[in-house]
Amino acid sequence: MEVTSIQNGIIIDHVPAGTALKVLEYLKIDPAKTKLALIMNTDSHMFGTKDIIKIESEEEAETIDLDVLGLVARTATVGIVRGGKIVEKKQPTLPEHVVNIIKCVNPRCVTTTEPAVQMFHLVHSDRQEYRCDYCDEEAEF
Repeated sequence: MEVTSIQNGIIIDHVPAGTALKVLEYLKIDPAKTKLALIMNTDSHMFGTKDIIKIESEEEAETIDLDVLGLVARTATVGIVRGGKIVEKKQPTLPEHVVNIIKCVNPRCVTTTEPAVQMFHLVHSDRQEYRCDYCDEEAEF
């Protein structure tokens, strides 16, 4: 299988194997409307296997949300490509606070009955545990 290089866009590398579609969903990237290559379960020296997402789009490179990426794919790296060369590398970090990314699953939470902003805070970074700011329910991914 051959996947050619991209000229302008982003390469999201070191995505945990089998989670690339989930990453695209959380980043709100529509595969039907975006020129991209999805490489799943390829060999990785660091992790055994990994996914890679290549997106040929200058607009996507500017709007990628590193907080969201850090939340759903902590090990990922983002390479910004211009003129066929990687000009910048970014490493997402686990955000302390997330807004409107995760939805509270507690049926008694105010966010499930009222139109409210979904806010979660990081409790344990080792376990990647987030809790709702309103009801303290643990987030489910």
